[in-house]
Order: sequence, then C-alpha cells, then structure tokens
Amino acid sequence: RANLDKPSVIRLTLSYIRMHTLLKESTENAEQITNLYLRILEGFLMVLSSEGDMIYLSDNISKYMGLTQTELMGHNIFEFIHPSDHEEIRNNLRLTASECLLFFQRDFVVRIKSALTHRGRSTNLKSAMWKVLHCQGRAKVCVSHPSVSCLLLTCQPLPLSHTLLSTHTFTSQHSMDMRFTYCDQRVTSLLGYSPQELLGRSIYDLCHTLDIKCLSKNHLNLCWRSQSVSGQYRMLVRGGGYIWVESHSAVIPSGPPSKSRLSVPQAFTILCVTYVLSGVEEPSLLLSLDQAVSRY
Repeated sequence: RANLDKPSVIRLTLSYIRMHTLLKESTENAEQITNLYLRILEGFLMVLSSEGDMIYLSDNISKYMGLTQTELMGHNIFEFIHPSDHEEIRNNLRLTASECLLFFQRDFVVRIKSALTHRGRSTNLKSAMWKVLHCQGRAKVCVSHPSVSCLLLTCQPLPLSHTLLSTHTFTSQHSMDMRFTYCDQRVTSLLGYSPQELLGRSIYDLCHTLDIKCLSKNHLNLCWRSQSVSGQYRMLVRGGGYIWVESHSAVIPSGPPSKSRLSVPQAFTILCVTYVLSGVEEPSLLLSLDQAVSRY
C-alpha cells in the first residue's frame, strides 16, 4: 500500500521475514493443513512469536475485529488483550523443553479489543469493545532460529453459536455454581432425564469423572470472561453409558437492572447451548447412582 509510513513498512517487513523463516522449516502434513483451513472458515488464523508479536494474521481478521491485517501485523498482542488476560497469554507463550519436542497443544480463551460494534459497524480503538476469542493450536519451534518459535492458533469469536438448534442440541440455564434452573425438553431424548428432574442439580453430577477438569476450566473462564466454550467432554446418560458433548456458554443478566437507589447487585445466570457429538457409548455401564432409573 502506497500510504504506509516508514514504521509500518519496517513492522510488516520484519513479520514477513519471521514467517518466511518458519515456513522454510514447516513439517506440517497435508491432513493437518486441511483441518486447519477448515477451522479458519469459522474464525481467523494468528501466529504469535514467543514475545507475543503478531507476526501473521489471515486477511479475514477485519470481518471479526474491524481492524485490517496491515494495521495489526507486527504489533504485540499485549497491546490489545484485556489486562486481566495477560497472564493467560504469558502462560501459553511459555515453552518447556518437553513441549519444544512434542508440539504441545494450546486451548484457551481471552478477551481482545474489537473495533466492531454489536451492529457490525466499525469504530476507532478508543471506543473499542472487548470480544471473547476461543484460541486453539500448538507451539511450533524453529530449530535453526529458536527466537522465531511461535504459537500457531485458530481464533473463533464467541459468544454462543448462532447456528440453528437441532434435535442433537439442547439449551439450559444455570446458577453461577452451575446448578440447573431451566432445561429444554430435548434433553429427555438425548440424556433420558426430564427437565424437572434436573432442576437444582449441578451439571457436575452429570459429568464423567475424568472430564471434571475440562468442565471446571470452562466454568472458570465463564466467571472471568463471561463467555466460554468447553471443549469435548462426556455427560452421563440415564440408564447407563455416556455421550460426548460440547457446551457453548455465556453469563447473562437474569433480569432487568434494579432501579432502586440502594446498591443492589445485578443478578446473573449462565446460558448454555450443548451440542451432542456422539451416540450413547458403554450403555450397560453405570458410573453414578444418578444414572439409575429408579433414582428419581
């Protein structure tokens, strides 16, 4: 672009050199690249250096952030990330010796400045809003130039997916400690429980023991960032077995703000859209007394 100033030219040139060095040592196979591009269709690609510099962004970044590839590349991500999420980024940029060999996976949620309003109009960064990103990818180490090591990430903006709900999806609402306060009727055909049976019960009661960590991480992200996506976990089915699911969640006000002069805290609730990803596995296996048909 002819209107780029000298600092911008230098910034973009350095980003190009660093990406060129990485690509020369690329060991990606065709299947990995194909899967990566399929995921980019629902978000954008970001490559972060070990210092947090955005050395590459796919050109569809403007669709999600209201800022162009040229405006962002070469800048440090810490300039755009919510201050409370800086430690999350530092932890994911940090590479241990074992991770350098294993290409350790990354999966985290952060808040980033967006120049897009809720109506999709562009504004300036001074009026920017926080957008929640679900970032997934892995660390990549450049053997000949360790300083060029990076994180290769696909970033999908939340909140909840706006895709049409199907018979393999159910919605639910929860108190802030994840106890059911509402669940739609589709849960009966998917899990075997009626909505009334679930009221007051914790979602942790229905989670496979081995996936408690996954669910608690999602819960923590919700409390800190107001939106999150769980990743895949198992929910127990009434009568035995489990199904694989993924929950997209957001914290929303549970009623209109109080107009009282008294300082009454705003009440909130958690809204979840849960996508069923499999049929019932191990249907004869009882992992909890809650699965027993006569339990309720």
